[in-house]
Amino acid sequence: MSDQDYSTPKTEIDDRIEKLQRHLLQEGIDGALILQNTDLFYFSGTIQQSHLYIPAQGPPLLMVRKSLQRATAESPLSTILPLNSPKQLIALLRENGLKPPSVMGMELDVLPTNLYFSYKRLFPKVDIRDISIPIRLVRAVKSAYELNLIRQAAAFSDQVAETLPNLLRTGITEIELAGMVEAQARRLGHQGIVRMRLWGAEMFYGHLMAGPAAAVPSFLASPTGGASVSAAVAQGPSFRKIRRHEPILFDYVFAWKGYISDHTRIYSIGRPPQKLVEAHAHMLDLQERIKAMATPGAVAGDLYTAAIKIAARKGVGEHFMGAGVDRIRFIGHGVGLELDEFPFLADGQKTELKEGMVIALEPKLIFPGKGVVGIENTHVVTPTGLEQLTHAEQRIVSV
Repeated sequence: MSDQDYSTPKTEIDDRIEKLQRHLLQEGIDGALILQNTDLFYFSGTIQQSHLYIPAQGPPLLMVRKSLQRATAESPLSTILPLNSPKQLIALLRENGLKPPSVMGMELDVLPTNLYFSYKRLFPKVDIRDISIPIRLVRAVKSAYELNLIRQAAAFSDQVAETLPNLLRTGITEIELAGMVEAQARRLGHQGIVRMRLWGAEMFYGHLMAGPAAAVPSFLASPTGGASVSAAVAQGPSFRKIRRHEPILFDYVFAWKGYISDHTRIYSIGRPPQKLVEAHAHMLDLQERIKAMATPGAVAGDLYTAAIKIAARKGVGEHFMGAGVDRIRFIGHGVGLELDEFPFLADGQKTELKEGMVIALEPKLIFPGKGVVGIENTHVVTPTGLEQLTHAEQRIVSV
């Protein structure tokens, strides 16, 4: 371990656990067994291979298979024990004064089926229920501590974006340019891992593509896909050479000490076609309109509907957030420890915004055969709307 302190404050962990315990009591759940890395980190301060048991009342129990030494150094929890096998779970609960649960919550949105059945065998008389929604709702509202880390990540996002014009040159491939940008991000401390919760969803640093290649759709829950280097990846930069007068999409995540900033900027070598410049300006205006509407109490789905109407009035509705059958039905998503957190500004979503939620708002236009324009910024919900945290130049930057 280095001398630098990466630990989460105990007061922060205690507050998170207390909020989850309120949900457990409301739902009549005796305790939650946390296994997924991101949730482990959020509630214990470590991702060491562990089982975290949070009772509806009382202190939690962190049982660690590997590495106990590191978990003890990283986590501020008071009770951290070695665990040789999950078969010990019930005995360890009893030995530490915790009654084995009759109803237990687990993260059934991410728990593999085989593991679920193995825990059913370990807890044969226990009613196992999904606790993923309460966990995600607790995580959706960020504390001052979390917001500070996200602000730092946003500042690093801006620094990376501001280096890109100096790296652009005609004929450089998308993948080479991506590597140079990512090297700068690593120098600044990017953790290298971008976590996503949705099954089958994965991403490296983000999407850096130009011209028609940026408008190639993909499987990812994103308005952009990219030609990529292989069908095995099916997203992101390719070996295509960047040309003059085409929009270059820079949609990257900066992950700092676990926390994420997500933003998009558009560049070009020489001015892109006027139609795309005007379309980009429409998205900047749409962003400002939605920011003002996104106050505490606003319904997430209503913001999506409003954005659709604005895009249609501007005459770009058929290109908004995708083209044809590949169009996605959201304009923003929560970010924090994962890239796809609550809330989702999506069609039909009833979630009400709360002060302290962090949202990546990403109005984009996809023009097949031409490219992508638009904007994305990370914001925090405040009483007066969205406060923008990423501040690099938002207009198309031509070099």
